[in-house]
Amino acid sequence: MAETDRIPTNLRMLLILEILGKSDRPLTATEINTELGLPKQSIHRLCTTLEQEGFLTRHGDTHRFVAARRLRSLGLGLLSGSHMHIARRQILTTVARQVGETVNFAVPEGSGMSYQDRVETDWAFRIQLPIGSEVPFHCTASGKCYLAALPKRARRSLVSAIPMEQMTENTHSDPLALLDELDEIALQGYSLDREEFMEGMVAIAVPVHDPDGKYIASLACHGPTQRFPVERLKNYKTTLQSAAAQLSAAYFEHA
Repeated sequence: MAETDRIPTNLRMLLILEILGKSDRPLTATEINTELGLPKQSIHRLCTTLEQEGFLTRHGDTHRFVAARRLRSLGLGLLSGSHMHIARRQILTTVARQVGETVNFAVPEGSGMSYQDRVETDWAFRIQLPIGSEVPFHCTASGKCYLAALPKRARRSLVSAIPMEQMTENTHSDPLALLDELDEIALQGYSLDREEFMEGMVAIAVPVHDPDGKYIASLACHGPTQRFPVERLKNYKTTLQSAAAQLSAAYFEHA
């Protein structure tokens, strides 16, 4: 019996999702099968089934697969168990008290960054973006943090595909200028929103990583320029990075 024949049928789909999840780029069925060594017809049939059921989708007009909404929701659900949600809320609350402004936990979705959790500032004057809100990639601190975490080829591909709507006079409208900033963000480990999404609002974001250093979310805080001038944003980098490390530990303590 061939070694690959020993992979139980009900495990094969999970292994396909695991391989795709660990990859930093979209993969063809053949590339996925490099690690599995299944019969060609089997791997294509399994990938087609996962696509039909909403776990995988095609990358543009290619034959390469990426995670679809149902798989992303599954992953997010696994990371949002009750005790982990409580731990995340406590960490965000501590950060909000330290910086005195609203703190967000955001993950990438198909149309932008989705706010999965947030702790509001106690100030009466605040900018409200409730849980479930989606904000653009190209002009928000959390979105640019995500884009900068992508491999350079995927980064260029996504930047060329997203609509770079001019939200304010400070919004990037030139993809090359945005790519230059993303290079800087990747090196420095944090991103800034200098009134690019909303006039009068600034923000700073850092990535949350898994144990292998792979991006899973953005941790950000934002506030009005009257209280939170852009010059002060970098002062909170260490606080956010420490909290991001705590979040990673909370999520993956049993990994």
